[in-house]
Formats: sequence, structure tokens, C-alpha cells
Amino acid sequence: MCYSAQIHSDYRKMVRELGAVMDLDAFARLWIRENGLEHKKIPKALIDTLRPDLASEAVETMAARLDLAEQEWQQELFKQSKRKADNERKLAAKHTKTAETELGRATRKVDQLKGWIADRHRAELKPRDWQFYPQWWVPVLIREASGYVVRPMRYQLRQPGQPASSDFTRTGQMSGTYNARRDNLERYWRRQFGHTHGLMVVNTFFENVEGPDGKNMRLQFRPRTGEPMLVACLWATWTDPAGKDPDVDCFAAITDDPEPEVAAAGHDRTIINIKPEHVEAWLNPDPQNLDALYAIFDDKRHPYYEHRLAA
Repeated sequence: MCYSAQIHSDYRKMVRELGAVMDLDAFARLWIRENGLEHKKIPKALIDTLRPDLASEAVETMAARLDLAEQEWQQELFKQSKRKADNERKLAAKHTKTAETELGRATRKVDQLKGWIADRHRAELKPRDWQFYPQWWVPVLIREASGYVVRPMRYQLRQPGQPASSDFTRTGQMSGTYNARRDNLERYWRRQFGHTHGLMVVNTFFENVEGPDGKNMRLQFRPRTGEPMLVACLWATWTDPAGKDPDVDCFAAITDDPEPEVAAAGHDRTIINIKPEHVEAWLNPDPQNLDALYAIFDDKRHPYYEHRLAA
């Protein structure tokens, strides 16, 4: 599965090249959603780069929410700094396993909080600012009657008619519905496959694999050519059957059998990176001709995916 990826940093150029427009009203609604609470699941780069283009209400709502979040971080930083200092004094007087453990936890939390605060005010964007995870919001290219549109969508497709709890399994784990297996498209994904298709443009993706020691490793994959990937997706609009929660535009990335180098690295799936000449056909599917869509998959791009251990 594609557990995480990074939005193509120059995605606006790609938008222009594909003749698409940014749905700024949709991005503004996302900024305002739950009074800006979704900031936790929006890549920093999107918040920063879209600030000049969005309505003042959306920008002010997001800024107010981030100010509130920073106040909470500062309060927690004070608390954790005290915890750290207290345990440093305990260890100076007498070494105990408890104090050592508490010091380690407090130190990691202090570093994390300082990082969040520094990131809030950092103007220069870094590659990790474009990274997203399941349930985060991502720009997705779709086709509407008026033409190509880029709209923010949540990276986990919740099937229309299903309760919000369907995002998770009975054991409380997040379900794998942020990825759609090619061999299941005509079953679980039949209401989207051949009907509502999208593309996300990413530079790199991340996968969890088992390391030589049996422990989990996180690998970062990137095309050796350096070209951005056009990842085939399915999308839907979820409406709360109870009428309580706001609508959710959401999507899943389609995965196929792994490329040889990805399999050799220890992972069993790879996202489908379609060729630019197939964009029109993919975004304008004919539900009566699914063979043509599978043909797009069969003719996908095969760049060599280099990998390294993710930071």
C-alpha cells in the first residue's frame, strides 16, 4: 500500500499544463471546516502556498486556529520542560530506571513541541512540508462538466452510504481504504471504477516493509528520472446519512502488482503511474468499456523506483 507520499512541489505548474483550475472555493471551505481544526491534516506547504489566493475569512480562520494550537503547544512545552528538569535532578541525586525513562519521554516531547512551533513560523518550505498520510487532505485532479478541476480531497475513500465508523476496523485500526487494489476494482470499488476517476501528482511515496531484523522499516521510493508521478485514483463524495457531519470528498490511490525493484525492497504493491497521454481517457471513463481502462494500467510508466531508508 502507499502509506504516504509527497505532493509534487510545483503542482501548480502541472495544473496549468493540464489546463485545470484550482477550486479555490473548495480549499476555502476546507480551511474554515470545523473552525480550522483540519489544519492537523493539511500539509504545511498547502496552507502556506494557498494563503495569497484564498478569501480573507478562510485565511483568518486558519490563522486563528493555528494561533490557538501554538498556545496549546507552548503550555505543553512548559509542562514537559518542567518534567524534564525534575527528572534530570532526580538522576543527578540517584539513578533510577523510572527517572531515566521519564527523562527520555520528556526530552522527546520537548523536541517535538519545539519542532512544531518552529515549523509554524518557518517561511522556507522543506520537502517534508508536502508530505501527507491517510486521512490527510490532498489536491486531486478530476474532470467536471466545466473542465479539469483540482479539489482538496481526503486520502481515504469512505463509501457513500457507509457510516463514518467504516474508516476503521472492528479492532480500531484504520481500514486500508486509502488504497484500491486493481484486482478488486469491479467488486468493492465498482461504484467508482469507470465513473469517478482522479489523479494526484506526487514526487515520492513511502512504504513500510519488514527489515532484516524483523522490525518495521520505512522506505522512500522515487523515480530515478525525477519526473512527477501521475497516480490513478478513484474518488467519491460522502454525505452523512444522519445529516450531522459535513460532506467529505475523498479518494483512494489504485495499486497494482509491485514493480520488480519495489518487490525486491520488500513491498507487495505499487501505485499506478499513468502516462500523460492517457490523462484524458482516464479522467473521462466509459463505464461500458472497462477494458480500455485496464489497458491504461497495462501501459503505465515504469520508471526505476530508487529507494532509501526514510528519515
